[in-house]
Amino acid sequence: MFFLIVLFMSGVLSCFGQRDLIATMPDRLDVLTGSCMQIPCAFDIPDQHKDTFNSTILSSGVWIKESPQFDGHLDNVIFNNSKMVNIYQGNITGNMSQKNCTTVFFSVTTSYTNRYFFRIESQPFRATDPVKFVDIVVRDLPSSPILTVSGEVKEGTPVSLNCSAVATCPEHPPELTWTLLTQFTPENQLQENPDQTKSVLSTLTFTPSYLHHEKNITCTAVYPVGASNKTAAHNMLLNVSFSPKDTSASISPADPVLMGSCVNLTCSSTANPPVTNFTWFKISGGKPTQVASGQSYTLNVTVGVGGLYYCEARNSHGCGKSKEVQLAIQGQEEPVNSMEFGIAAGALGAFLLISLISVFGWRRNSRLHNGLERKGNPQGQNSPVGTVCANQATAGEEPEEPAEDQPEEIHYGDIDFSKLRTKETPAAAQDRVQGQESEYAEVNVTVRRAQEPPLNYLDGLYAQVNKRGAC
Repeated sequence: MFFLIVLFMSGVLSCFGQRDLIATMPDRLDVLTGSCMQIPCAFDIPDQHKDTFNSTILSSGVWIKESPQFDGHLDNVIFNNSKMVNIYQGNITGNMSQKNCTTVFFSVTTSYTNRYFFRIESQPFRATDPVKFVDIVVRDLPSSPILTVSGEVKEGTPVSLNCSAVATCPEHPPELTWTLLTQFTPENQLQENPDQTKSVLSTLTFTPSYLHHEKNITCTAVYPVGASNKTAAHNMLLNVSFSPKDTSASISPADPVLMGSCVNLTCSSTANPPVTNFTWFKISGGKPTQVASGQSYTLNVTVGVGGLYYCEARNSHGCGKSKEVQLAIQGQEEPVNSMEFGIAAGALGAFLLISLISVFGWRRNSRLHNGLERKGNPQGQNSPVGTVCANQATAGEEPEEPAEDQPEEIHYGDIDFSKLRTKETPAAAQDRVQGQESEYAEVNVTVRRAQEPPLNYLDGLYAQVNKRGAC
């Protein structure tokens, strides 16, 4: 009942502007057992009391728990910086002459949980702010850090994760660590909040991939308390947006199917947001042709439906394409991939072309070689000097003309030039006696060669081979 009356009177005084002191402090502080506690505090003097407050005179700062009542409730006074002994061990770190009443209390316990008001005692000014107070909550375990994301987490786009933890004891701030993304180095800094409290902020910037989707990321705050540490963590499931991945197509049944039966083609893919459109394609004439849409495609097996199929999955971030799958029909040869067929046909054509060119070149070289022999050895001088033709006619006799239809006969023999001597004539003997010896031999050869194909015939064949190879 007393508490309600205090609140009522505080509200009335506030409405009528009767506050003798205007204090500024946080509404609430969560403090860790055994740690220190800093209360950011500032004050101001209303206009009606500015003449009575002298900032040059050292003022005393007083903290009262439970209620703003001072007179008659000295047991509620837990700290007065003008006294050497206080219920709470602490220190006003702010400059009172500059209206800064920030205070630090040490080794807090759970009994410190209460509501606190601030009071000034100075000559001749004394006042307590009955409206503004701070709620202190002391816990055995620290509060969990706050984990936030700046913007959408999208594959390939840098994003920042922010983790913050209160630092109610700025002299011993918590240390923040990350899990999962250990390959990235975070930036930690102590910052001041709008209510003048302190917190540690850790910012982690990285470029997510689809592999980070639905991965658990943790920020842990480690508070040093005496000789030990107390920790608190915050977990968050990453939600990464990405285009379709691992897109695959499957056929059921997978074995060659009978004509007239039904087969079901199914497309699967991983995407965030989910896939909104599935499209099916068939390879026809070496080119893809769209045949259906939807995640599943059911068709009756008829002539011409066999072949290669693939699917595409699409969402708002892009699309993904599956590998080709073969729809085989029993009793029909599986179609060969057009690219593989083209490579094989090209290799075979090149082999045949090279073979024909080689044969043509060999025939031409052989013909040219024979022609050069005929040109270099005129008729009647096919044999070297001193060589005797095996069917040479005797002197004074007319050589017999071979029959036109009689096939040519070729005779081979061995001749030892070391034992062969030409018959000397009287004139030759005389020349030998005079040291001028000459030997002559005259050979007349009549050779009938097998008829060769004319040159223009081979040229025409070569042109036809080239024309076929080009196709």
